[in-house]
Amino acid sequence: MSNSTVSLSSTGTHSSKAAPQSRRSGKFAALADNWLPRLVLSPTIILSLVFVYGFIALTGYLSLTNSRLMPNYEFAGFDQYTRLFALDRWWTAASNLGIFGGLFILLCLAIGLFMAILLDQKIRAEGALRAVYLYPMALSFIVTGAAWKWILNPGLGLEKMMHDWGFLNFHFDWLVNSDMAIYTVVIAGVWQSSGFVMALFLAGLRGIDDSIIKAAMVDGASLPTIYRRIVIPALRPVFFSVLLVLGHIAIKSFDLVMALTAGGPGNSSDLPAIFMYQFSFTRGQLGLGAASAVMMLATVLAVLVPLMYLETKGTRNGR
Repeated sequence: MSNSTVSLSSTGTHSSKAAPQSRRSGKFAALADNWLPRLVLSPTIILSLVFVYGFIALTGYLSLTNSRLMPNYEFAGFDQYTRLFALDRWWTAASNLGIFGGLFILLCLAIGLFMAILLDQKIRAEGALRAVYLYPMALSFIVTGAAWKWILNPGLGLEKMMHDWGFLNFHFDWLVNSDMAIYTVVIAGVWQSSGFVMALFLAGLRGIDDSIIKAAMVDGASLPTIYRRIVIPALRPVFFSVLLVLGHIAIKSFDLVMALTAGGPGNSSDLPAIFMYQFSFTRGQLGLGAASAVMMLATVLAVLVPLMYLETKGTRNGR
């Protein structure tokens, strides 16, 4: 009897000691769960705030100064924007961005979706074809621009090859034609990015439930009707992502144009990114270049905000 009493008392003592320890360990675990993610993410957040948003704010302020070769922090109002909007070259670059961006996005969407639909038919050698279509995306825009500069050069590439084959009436001098040079940038950009768009659409197509398509086929719907009425509307989130990526690529395009046309002939294929670089770093007009950079940011926001609003509105409505 005494032994059992001693054992019970000792067990009670140990349990009373263990309870505070378990509570302390539970509090420590809760603190670790709350603060460890913050500590891990804080360096990234701080660096992003300083080197992304901080420099965006600095660029915005420099656009309101008369900075030239070096920064000048004396406030000057909107003089740089007045100068910017008075320059014909800026409007040429803006109109070229509209042409390049519109055609680039439209053609990449059409070609990428078409190739994705073809590969979705479970054709033979799908893996090899997918790799071939995706390969251009592995190249840098500098390499793409240099390659297409050789291909489209009238004295070296496509035109010379056709003349050597006896087609002397064939002419393709867009690269040196000021009215057509911007379209050579579209050709090179579409060639590089359409495979990436195809991969995104193909992933979206593979995520659609096959039973829906089979049910539509049982009801007598043709394959084009199924894709037009069921499959393509189901790809709305993919369209949102593709438009976002392609719009961003188009607005910030710099290296592709520099390697292919260098903005020429003259300024006929100039884009805002080239304008910003040259006026900021080669012409000693830092304030004017900062103003053009702010306008590029405004263009990005003008594309991004409506897309995000439409996507979130569709999500709220359950579409």
